[in-house]
Amino acid sequence: MANNTFLKPSFWSRRLIWGTTVSGAVLFFVVGIVFWGGFNTAMEATNTTEFCIGCHEMEANVYQEYKPSIHFSNRTGVRAGCPDCHVPKPWIHKVVRKIQASKEVFSWLTGKLDTKEKFNEHRFELAQSVWHAMKSTDSRECRNCHNFESMNPEFQKPRARKQHLNAFETGQTCIDCHKGIAHHNVRDKLSDEELEKLEAPNPDYIREVPQAYRDGLARVEAKEAAAAATVKAEKMADKAKTEQKIAAAVEEALANVVPSKASNTPSKSSKVAAPAASNINVDWGKASSKDIGVFYPGTASIEWILGRRHGGKRAFTKGDRCIDCHGEEIADIGNNIVTGESDKKLEPNVIPGKRGHIDVTIDSTHDAENLYLRFSWPEGEHAAVPFVDGGKMDPENPMKLAFMLATDDVEYADRAGCWGTCHADANSMPFAPDGDVLKGSDLANRLNFNTGSGTGVTKYLKESRTKLELKGRGGKALGGWDKLKDQSEIDAAQSANQFMDVVRYKSGTKEVEDGQILAERDMHKGVGATVEASLKNGTWSVIVKRKLKSDKAGDVSIEAGKVYNFGFAIHDDYSSARYHHVSFGYKLALDNADAEVNVTKQ
Repeated sequence: MANNTFLKPSFWSRRLIWGTTVSGAVLFFVVGIVFWGGFNTAMEATNTTEFCIGCHEMEANVYQEYKPSIHFSNRTGVRAGCPDCHVPKPWIHKVVRKIQASKEVFSWLTGKLDTKEKFNEHRFELAQSVWHAMKSTDSRECRNCHNFESMNPEFQKPRARKQHLNAFETGQTCIDCHKGIAHHNVRDKLSDEELEKLEAPNPDYIREVPQAYRDGLARVEAKEAAAAATVKAEKMADKAKTEQKIAAAVEEALANVVPSKASNTPSKSSKVAAPAASNINVDWGKASSKDIGVFYPGTASIEWILGRRHGGKRAFTKGDRCIDCHGEEIADIGNNIVTGESDKKLEPNVIPGKRGHIDVTIDSTHDAENLYLRFSWPEGEHAAVPFVDGGKMDPENPMKLAFMLATDDVEYADRAGCWGTCHADANSMPFAPDGDVLKGSDLANRLNFNTGSGTGVTKYLKESRTKLELKGRGGKALGGWDKLKDQSEIDAAQSANQFMDVVRYKSGTKEVEDGQILAERDMHKGVGATVEASLKNGTWSVIVKRKLKSDKAGDVSIEAGKVYNFGFAIHDDYSSARYHHVSFGYKLALDNADAEVNVTKQ
């Protein structure tokens, strides 16, 4: 008889899904854990800086570039290693990146990158790959540490605050501005088309400005305004004391002048000679005061500002003013350029000992008819120019001062003041044409190529040219001196107030010039100005008196309720041409506390 006894299977033999026994499932589970642990351990072992620099190509090249960077060593002690920047943290993206890395391993195995020379040969290609990857992910690896929402603008410089606000509003991402911060920067090898495409804003990356960031901006702006008000109050108090001392000294001097009965000349017993009479009688105690720094610009021009080497190009073309980003960096900018140490390479002809910036105080006031400006600044030490005989470019004039006024009808004047008149092809600038080229030009009959310091192109405005060359493609010279518009178009620009009013004073010859800049610098127009200048106790003082209103062509009439663009330049220490100190653009207005140069009433 058959044995039909049913034997119940053991627990480990029980069948689960897909016919798998419990013991098999446990075995697969254990094997899976071991495999996963081993895989993850191997993954993490290859995810360290030590692993990355395990081959000499990386250790001897990019690692040495990385060590001096702020990502390696900084005040907070937080170090971002190779995987922090180059390997995603999300697991799926990390695995994809590891698979992509096999191509790099293959390049190493085949000797494509096994020497420093070979690595540098392919550096641009490698950098582009990283840039495009970061751009496509909205700089994902950067944002692992640098979160827009966590930024506190109170600890950022004005330039950084402005750029980050632009990033929020336009859709910029970290890599657009921060290439080459840990390795040699090869951004300059990109063509203009490639650069514009790579750094173009992406609407998908536009973010709402976090409330915490807005609150931080409000706090830091309030702090800066309070600090500026304190400094202004202190300076006004010092100014009042100085004016009192001057008034007392003048009163004492006049009291000690004993008039002669026989003549109008002071007697020999006079202790102090009577002070020279001034034709500009103003109560400077009623003037407002503004400290403005001027700096050495080197070869920076409007073409440079609008070009690829200027990191603030996007902000500037968007409408931001130069002082929005650089208002607190004036001294640093000038010092970097004048010494030739700037990475922008803006000064090929270094003058040893020349100062990079000058702190200038401008007192401004007006009466019913005239504008009064008093510029004061400390005289500097003489720095002999090594490439000029005698060391003085303009030995006849120790100092020259010029200021310009313009309405918003002049493009760029609202942001850059008088910088729109400075071009890369002007006299002594990098792309200045030769004198023979100018003399043989068809424009020789229309433009005056006598700059006062030789033959060359003077200042001009974009409104007078058909085009400005900004990119220099194919070896083209920057600027637009030879692209002059027809006279009818220039006349139309003149009628539309598209010119800059300029007043210039030369201390040696005592010459006062008043003119305009449009097609060129024309110093034979204008209502004129009265200037008194002196150098006493190491301080220059230049007082300018100018009519508020004028019916002369090329003059800007100054009216109450309107705001004007203002900029000025100082040629100190016998300098000429581009070797001067210049200001950024500021706002000038009558009795307007919001204007940087607030011209108060007498």
